[in-house]
Amino acid sequence: MTTVVKIGGARAVDPEGALADVASLVEDGEDVVLTHGGSTAVDETLEDLGEEPTYVETPGGVVGRFTDERTMDVFKMVMPGKLNTDLVESLHNEGVDAVGLSGTDGKLLEGKRKSAVRVKEDGKKKIKRGDHSGTIESVNADLLETMLSGGYTPVVSVPVLGKEKSGGYTAVNADADRAAAAIAGALEADLVVLTDVSGIYEDPDDESTKIDSAATPEEFEAVKTAAEGFMTKKVMAAEEALEGGAASVIVATANADAPISSALAGEGTTLEPGALEDETDGETAQEAQQ
Repeated sequence: MTTVVKIGGARAVDPEGALADVASLVEDGEDVVLTHGGSTAVDETLEDLGEEPTYVETPGGVVGRFTDERTMDVFKMVMPGKLNTDLVESLHNEGVDAVGLSGTDGKLLEGKRKSAVRVKEDGKKKIKRGDHSGTIESVNADLLETMLSGGYTPVVSVPVLGKEKSGGYTAVNADADRAAAAIAGALEADLVVLTDVSGIYEDPDDESTKIDSAATPEEFEAVKTAAEGFMTKKVMAAEEALEGGAASVIVATANADAPISSALAGEGTTLEPGALEDETDGETAQEAQQ
């Protein structure tokens, strides 16, 4: 079984324990694909360059980054350039034969570019153009499986390869949690999302209210209701991972001894495929079109 691990990019996330745990798992013969975020580092770099990051709110109330051309240049510099290289370097120091990849390499992560997004400003819906973002539609699982079978540990970051309506490709930003979800689904792997909290809490301010697991649609609804702020996107990504074929999704803290092994052993919040609605009693949309 393959494990896909996503290390968050928040300041409070210390990757050291996770990297040592990856080394331990690989030494035991496990296949691991490491993915990572880095929005905080991108924002800090923009600020160092005298520029302000731009965040927008969708009509549905979800807040996300607006990635203009200049921000995209910084993404390319920070994500595959610095952060990915730093993780690969650290894994080699742990004895892991790691290989850094961005989603553009070998069409690893591919989807359509969204050059215009719908936003809500001052209570009004508007179209904001010039965005460099995309939604992942395909994963080159063969590339990852080839590397894993050769004894390499892939370390994957955005950007992804965005298809233009006019033809051709542009490197675009995509949510790192959703990128990890797409990879886990394609590999039918367990997905471990490491962040700066120990799981999903019923009360976001009270760690004692951590939800241990969700194995039914009713339990998953409770998880979605409880998720707030940054956790909302992680739960959305978890749902996409399970829909795509992931074996399980675990949200857990990165700041623990052996955080990946602990998560796989039941720490954190475990979301199982049974948490999705059962559609076997009716036609899916795809079946209806055939």
